[in-house]
Amino acid sequence: MLCRLLLLLLLLSGLASCSTVRNTGVTTFRYGRKFVTQDVPHASRFVWRHVSGLFRGSPDDGSFWYAEGMTGQPSIVINLGEQMVFLFKGGELAGGSPISSGSEGYGTRPGSYHIMEKDIGHKSSIYGDYEDYAGNVIWQNIDNRKDPRPPGTRFEGAKMYYFMRVYGGVGMHQGYLPGYPASHGCIRLPGHMAEKIFQQVSVGTPVQIVP
Repeated sequence: MLCRLLLLLLLLSGLASCSTVRNTGVTTFRYGRKFVTQDVPHASRFVWRHVSGLFRGSPDDGSFWYAEGMTGQPSIVINLGEQMVFLFKGGELAGGSPISSGSEGYGTRPGSYHIMEKDIGHKSSIYGDYEDYAGNVIWQNIDNRKDPRPPGTRFEGAKMYYFMRVYGGVGMHQGYLPGYPASHGCIRLPGHMAEKIFQQVSVGTPVQIVP
């Protein structure tokens, strides 16, 4: 373990510059926005994830969280190429999570945005299921703009808990992550990370989506 740690630290120091900050009593490495907007080589980010995991332990889903006790205004960077979302507090990396963004034909649009709306119990007005009035699913994963509603059924919108609207109908929310882009444009997150980020941001928080 010690040899592995030393090797990873050596690689990290040679691939990118870093700064040292205080983190709940543990001195570790912390990168700014360039680290996740492709200004730092991919190899550096790969090595950093392994070093971070050795210091703190990594959740099974690949997310990490430093935000407790950090101050400063929040901002979000969504990296589509790496399928990751990163939270910053005062310009310092505060957390990160895997995502599932828009699939082919429904691609999530890069650009600079801000949180337009927060809705903890949001449901889609377009995508969901047709159910009978007893709540049994008759036809699932439908688009109510295209799929005709069978007689005796009602539309039940897909649940998008901890919804944070970014542009149009697109936002970050709790959802299923298959390991690749699979949504209709939204940014799906694991439930525990959707909740954490939802609590940290507010309407107006900057959001940058990079390819």
